[in-house]
Amino acid sequence: MEDREIIELYFSRDESAISETDEKYGALCRKIIKNILSSDRDAEECLNDLYLSIWNKIPPTVPDNFRNYICRSARNAALSKLRKNSALKRGGEYEISIEELGELSQTDFPPYSALEEEINAFLKLLDPPTRWVFVRRYWFFDSIKEISALSGFGESKVKQTLKRTREKLGKYLIERGVKL
Repeated sequence: MEDREIIELYFSRDESAISETDEKYGALCRKIIKNILSSDRDAEECLNDLYLSIWNKIPPTVPDNFRNYICRSARNAALSKLRKNSALKRGGEYEISIEELGELSQTDFPPYSALEEEINAFLKLLDPPTRWVFVRRYWFFDSIKEISALSGFGESKVKQTLKRTREKLGKYLIERGVKL
C-alpha cells in the first residue's frame, strides 16, 4: 500500500491504518527502537505507544514523507521511553553511540535546533558512503557489525570512518563557533 493511502486510512479513522503501517514499516521501526532500548518487552511496548501516538497525531498532521515521519517518531518514542526508564544500564547501541559523540565535547552542546542545523550542514559536505555510515550509527544506532554487514566495509574501516568523521565534525563545529 502506498504511503498516501495509509495516511488516508488515518484520516478516515480506519483502524487498518495501524496494521498497514506495521506491515510496511514495522520491521524498520522495531529495529530503530530495539537499537535504543535493548529490551524486547520495552521495545514492543514502545512500538504500541508509537502507533497510538501516530493515530492521535494523524489527523491533523499530514506528513510530507511518511517513512521519515514514522522513523523519526519511532526514534523519539524510544528515546522518551529510555529517559522514562532512567536507563543508566548499558546494552543498547544508543548509549555506546552517545558516548562516542560525547568525545567531541567537554561541555554542554548548544540548543538542539542550532546543533541540528550545523550537523545537517556538515552531513551535506560528506561523500555519500561516509554520510550513510555516520547516519546509520548516530541516527539509527546500528552496531559497527551491522553497518559492516550492510555496507560491505570491514569493521575496522567502519570504525575508522566514524572516528575520522567525528573528528571532522568536531573541527567543523568549532569553526562555526559552537563551543565544545
